[in-house]
Amino acid sequence: MVKGWFVGGFTPSALKTDAFEAGLKIYKSGDSEQAHFHQIATEITVIASGRVKMCGKEWGAGSIIVLSPGEITDFTAIEDTHTVVIKVPSVADDKYVV
Repeated sequence: MVKGWFVGGFTPSALKTDAFEAGLKIYKSGDSEQAHFHQIATEITVIASGRVKMCGKEWGAGSIIVLSPGEITDFTAIEDTHTVVIKVPSVADDKYVV
């Protein structure tokens, strides 16, 4: 799988579907992603372990962050972190860096 994404409308995938995407993302402390948004997909991030900064707030294990279409966030792992990310629906090229 590519960058932890294992379900969605892409190849390779464990299950190919346009209904949603699922990924297990693993970050080292200090890893980050640029500010971005999705025009179509809703993105749900579950912090399985570790601490992150998203949406200008710190989040820890057990937190669930729901981003609606158009909502901008960046991402920084404050500690080694595992997340589970779901995007509904699975839409190619729906990530817009700001």
